[in-house]
Amino acid sequence: MKTKKIFRKTLYHVLVLGFGFIMIYPVLWMVSGSIKDNAEILRGTLSLIPDGAKWDNYARGWRGFGGTGFDVFFRNSLFITSIATFGTVLSSSLVAYALSRIRFRGRGLWFTCMLATMMLPGQVIMIPQYLIYYRLHLVPGYVPLILPYFCGQAFFIYQMMQFMQGIPRELDEAAKIDGCSKYGIYARIILPLLKPAIVTTIIIQFYWKWDDYMGPLLYLSRPQSYTASIAIKLFADSASVTDYGAMFAMSTLSLIPVFLIFLFFNKYLVEGIGTSGLKG
Repeated sequence: MKTKKIFRKTLYHVLVLGFGFIMIYPVLWMVSGSIKDNAEILRGTLSLIPDGAKWDNYARGWRGFGGTGFDVFFRNSLFITSIATFGTVLSSSLVAYALSRIRFRGRGLWFTCMLATMMLPGQVIMIPQYLIYYRLHLVPGYVPLILPYFCGQAFFIYQMMQFMQGIPRELDEAAKIDGCSKYGIYARIILPLLKPAIVTTIIIQFYWKWDDYMGPLLYLSRPQSYTASIAIKLFADSASVTDYGAMFAMSTLSLIPVFLIFLFFNKYLVEGIGTSGLKG
C-alpha cells in the first residue's frame, strides 16, 4: 500500500509539472527569443537555448522609435494603468457598498442594469464610446482611457458585493450607534475589511489595463503618448524587416511590472478569491 501511494504521488507531481511546463513554455520561448537573432527565431526551432546570446536586442528595443525611447512608453503605460486601477478600486468599492449595504428605491433595478453591462461585448460599445469622446473633444488623449474606470466596473462591483456578504451587519449598526454616517461606515469599517477584495481588484485590473491594446490604438495618435503594448507592435513592419529580437526583448521587459504585482500580492489574491463567495 505504501509503494502504491508513493507511485500515485510521484505520478501526480510528474503530470502537474509536465502540464505546467506546457502552459509556461510559450513565455519561456519568448524570453529565449529575446536573446536570439532574427534568423534563429524564424527557423522556428523549439529549443530554449540560443546559439549565441544577442544582448543587443535589449539595447535596440530600449532605444525605441523616432527619438522616443521605450522608457517613455513604459511611463505612459504605468501612468494610465495606475490611475485607471485607482479609479476602479475607488468607484467599484463605493458602488458595491451602496448596492450591498444601503436600502434605497430602485436598488434592484440598478443592480440588474449593472449585471446586464457584464453581458455586453466590448466591441458593441466601442464605436458609441469613441463618438461620445470625439464630440467632447477628448480624442486623442488619455481621458477616454482613464475616465470610464472612475464610474465603476461591473465585474469588480459584483466581486466586492460578494465579499461584503461575509462582513457582519452588526458592525454597521454599532458604528451607527457611535454616530458614524454612511460614509464613515464605508471609510472606517467596510474599506479596511475589504482589503483582500481590493488587492484582488488591483492585481486583475492592473493586468487587464497594462495589457490593453485596442484602447490606446483608438484614442492615441502621437508616438510620444503611445503605451508599451502599442510600441511593441511597431517593431513589426510589413513594409520592411521585422525586428523580432527587439520585439521579444521589450515584451519580456513588459512582463516585469505584472509579475512583480502578482508576486507581492499573491497571498491576498488567493484570500480574496477564496472568501468572496462566503456569507456571514
